[in-house]
Amino acid sequence: MLEGIRIVVQRGEHRYTVHAQGRMAQRQITDHEIQQVLLCPEAEVIEEYLTDKYSPSCLIYGVTASGRTLHVQANHRSVIITVYDPDPAEWIDLKRRKQI
Repeated sequence: MLEGIRIVVQRGEHRYTVHAQGRMAQRQITDHEIQQVLLCPEAEVIEEYLTDKYSPSCLIYGVTASGRTLHVQANHRSVIITVYDPDPAEWIDLKRRKQI
């Protein structure tokens, strides 16, 4: 799924849900940072949501050029669903969710 998302992002054809746009504004995350995360060599799918509400999606880990780690949830149509700075209290190495 990540390679397909990357192709669409490289073309500048990705889109954002209203939810994602609100979270980006709230968290001061730019479109440029999201593009950097999705296109960086370290980007990787860390969770898959094959039965997501509207269409299959995945959670992608990546790092911006300035070193900011972000999680981006996107679907197979390259719609960005949400984006956030992962909380170290909830993640092991910011890639694996801690068990409660």
